[in-house]
Amino acid sequence: MLLDTASMYFRAFFGVPEIKAPDGTPVNAVRGLLDFISRLVDEYRPTDLVCCWDNDWRPQWRVDLLPSYKAHRVVEEVAGSPDVEEVPDPLEVQVPIIRDVLDAFGILVVGADGYEADDVIGTLATGAGQPVDVVTGDRDLFQLVDDELDVRVLYIARGVGRHERVTNDWVREKYGIDARQYADFATLRGDASDGLPGVAGVGDKTAASLLGRHGDMAGIRAAALDPESGMGPGPRAKLKAAADYLEVAPRVVAVARDIDLDRSGTALPRTPRDPERLAALAEQWALTSPVERLTAVLSG
Repeated sequence: MLLDTASMYFRAFFGVPEIKAPDGTPVNAVRGLLDFISRLVDEYRPTDLVCCWDNDWRPQWRVDLLPSYKAHRVVEEVAGSPDVEEVPDPLEVQVPIIRDVLDAFGILVVGADGYEADDVIGTLATGAGQPVDVVTGDRDLFQLVDDELDVRVLYIARGVGRHERVTNDWVREKYGIDARQYADFATLRGDASDGLPGVAGVGDKTAASLLGRHGDMAGIRAAALDPESGMGPGPRAKLKAAADYLEVAPRVVAVARDIDLDRSGTALPRTPRDPERLAALAEQWALTSPVERLTAVLSG
């Protein structure tokens, strides 16, 4: 089970009522994330669990390709380091607490410098050698769904308690494409939340139709340049106008699958690694109930 950790703690922060530790520090995101993990582990009993981390939420190599990528979320540009993302102050103070509690539990956190959590997930899901469940509220990760390799997404956009199990059939029913085409689909239609403009005038239906007829982005771009391809004048003109964008965007949207990562230590802990520290953190941050629930779930 690979967790898109930031996706989960953002949802916990906005979905769980404000709760404060004795010193007044908000801890709703910490509590919510722990309860999300408890619920998912209890339901699916994974042998391995990794909290995948954004070491760089807006990698420079993606920005170099497409400067608009997540640009609207930047509050401060930092030379030589990741830009500062717009994060509510009451959530930002909880992120170090989350790291401390996960470490005390012995739940592995994996990030990679210069890469997003999506890329860590893509790499760990590729060649995992076992069934994989990716937990996220981000549609971009639908591109990893692979029925043959038993990789699916547990999609939490409607809440962890109402999550959907995304398979290739689910993607085909929802969008009219196969999961392997999803990255090209997202490139064509765009995604304002990630600063992807897409191809002007191309929405879900047109993107799906183009992929159904031409297979992938390379086939679509070749057809747009081939007067004998049978592509209509409308889509052809739109694709030609977006040629510069289509030259770079597919590399921005595609998650990395080949980062050099240490794959050891992923086994789900059955008991907390550091019970004394965990107990101290639970007392300090008013986390006794969620810590007890997760401890009980891990013990089976």
